[in-house]
Amino acid sequence: MTNNTPDKKGRVFSGAQPSGNMHLGNYLGAFKNWVKLQKDFECIYCVVDLHAITVFQKPSELRNSIREAAAAYIASGVDPKKSILFNQSQVPGHAELAWIFNCVARLGWLNRMTQFKDKAGKNSEKASVGLYVYPNLMASDILLYKASHVPVGEDQKQHLELTRDIAQKFNSDFGVDFFPLVEPVIQGPGARVMSLRDGTKKMSKSDPSDLSRIALTDDADTIAKKFRKAKTDAEPLPDNIKDLENRPEALNLVSIFAALSDRDKNEICAEYAGKGFADFKTSLTELAVNKLAPVTIEMAKLMADVTYVDQVLADGAERAKKLSEPVLKDVYKMLGFVGA
Repeated sequence: MTNNTPDKKGRVFSGAQPSGNMHLGNYLGAFKNWVKLQKDFECIYCVVDLHAITVFQKPSELRNSIREAAAAYIASGVDPKKSILFNQSQVPGHAELAWIFNCVARLGWLNRMTQFKDKAGKNSEKASVGLYVYPNLMASDILLYKASHVPVGEDQKQHLELTRDIAQKFNSDFGVDFFPLVEPVIQGPGARVMSLRDGTKKMSKSDPSDLSRIALTDDADTIAKKFRKAKTDAEPLPDNIKDLENRPEALNLVSIFAALSDRDKNEICAEYAGKGFADFKTSLTELAVNKLAPVTIEMAKLMADVTYVDQVLADGAERAKKLSEPVLKDVYKMLGFVGA
């Protein structure tokens, strides 16, 4: 079998969907951490466009969203020379291995996936089959490169457990020690950024209210407006984070401040203890504008040069294929396919 061992401490795989504007939740929950991981791991970062089409996408909008997602990765600090950056559909192995995993995974495993229930809601019978088997494609994304680590938020832990189950069953079925049991990368205080309008819901591109999220393309005035209108409560800030347990909107803003400033949440509480949210929001806006302005400016430059972005994705896809094709070939041999 082909040796596919990474050169550094391990190999990280992660990706984000190119559906709608990239926002503060993507930046703090993913991109900011991806940049740090480049120091210690061999990193593969993917624009997961195959995942995006589990719900209908207008082709022209999807094409633009793929480029915008790639631009957001790069503008946030992902180095296409140091890491592999590509869009998923350019590497056929993702879809090929996903079909194999459709045959390895059990219906009972997928029936336990809460994210399908959340996304499909009461209309589950009208949802696409792709949305149901989405976790198998996610497992394929990771295991196609024999990734050892995946940075995940709370809502993705179940999918990572499924990836481990699939790897273990494949290894057991064919009497091999082939796919690794991938480990989660524990992320920092910004791993789960919530809506600015409802602190119990994750910040999302699909939320109908534009005021619920800070887009990475927002200018300073728009950021100020959104934080000013962000839902809070009438109580002043406490001196410790524990006292925010039942105040989700307040906790969210403190968490955003901590993540943007790379500081502890308790430290933020101590600094603003007893103060109302007017002063806090002013400081948070200033911090967010300072941190996000370079990303916004760089994204605009990249989106004005889509030829460069397309070339980065194409180059990354070629590098990804070189890693993935030997893995898929070995899988085909183990399965007994003729010609593998």
